Amino acid sequence: MSGSEVTSAATPSGPPAAGKSTGRAGRNLPMAIAVALLLGGLALAALTLVSWGWLLLATPAILLAVWELNEGMQAGRIHIPLVPVWLGAMAMLPAAYLGGPAALMVAFGLTILAVVCWRVASGLDGAARDIGGGAFIVAYAPFLAAFSALMLAAPDGNRRVIVFILVTIASDIGGYAAGVLAGKHPMAPSVSPKKSWEGFAGSAAACVVVGAIAVPTLLSGAWWAGALIGLVAVAMATLGDLVESMLKRDLGIKDLGRILPGHGGIMDRIDSLLLCAPGVWWMMLLLVPVA
Repeated sequence: MSGSEVTSAATPSGPPAAGKSTGRAGRNLPMAIAVALLLGGLALAALTLVSWGWLLLATPAILLAVWELNEGMQAGRIHIPLVPVWLGAMAMLPAAYLGGPAALMVAFGLTILAVVCWRVASGLDGAARDIGGGAFIVAYAPFLAAFSALMLAAPDGNRRVIVFILVTIASDIGGYAAGVLAGKHPMAPSVSPKKSWEGFAGSAAACVVVGAIAVPTLLSGAWWAGALIGLVAVAMATLGDLVESMLKRDLGIKDLGRILPGHGGIMDRIDSLLLCAPGVWWMMLLLVPVA
């Protein structure tokens, strides 16, 4: 979910529900903060209790994200072969963690093949549309998420994933604060009218600062490497927000889910993480030596 929004310019479609304090932020901010803290606590626990604990949290989250994307596709009259997509989603993160990039690519390819075979077995009418939708979900959610498992597989993998989460969250928080306080100039009005250039500047500043602090502190890398990782993160996080906005507009829906109070669905919470994961993984591989 993007933070870089022109929230002060938004016009609500109706009065806020009783008992909810949305204020200028446009949502129930106390509830959103409480849910964010809970999610952050779960992520920290998963990354510190056991070396592979992140997989226990990320894999179910991706399965929920696949479900939300499937519901959105159905609203757009696209019926994906859900069983092979789900099976592939369950396999990709463990495959990446245990076997590296080669195993991830094999799992991805086999999942796409299974999607094609499963759908064609049901007939050819509308098959290209449904296969395309299924392939998109496979690539968008489990495949991108599996890059966090590639980070996790390093000897200092837990700390790499923590840095990845920190810089991505910094993008959301910095952009949200700047968008609420100063957002006036829309970045992409035809795609996401609430996203502002001021919010993007806040995202960029927060990402660079957090990256420059987190990388030397947690990974013993150079501060400038952390700053560069922050720049890549803000670019990919912003792209992730725009991709989800375009998807919802194309499907003619407002939200992909409502499972997280104050945030929306799982996809609204992880859209930035998904697009950031490959870029951050690659930048860490190039710039941050394994501790």
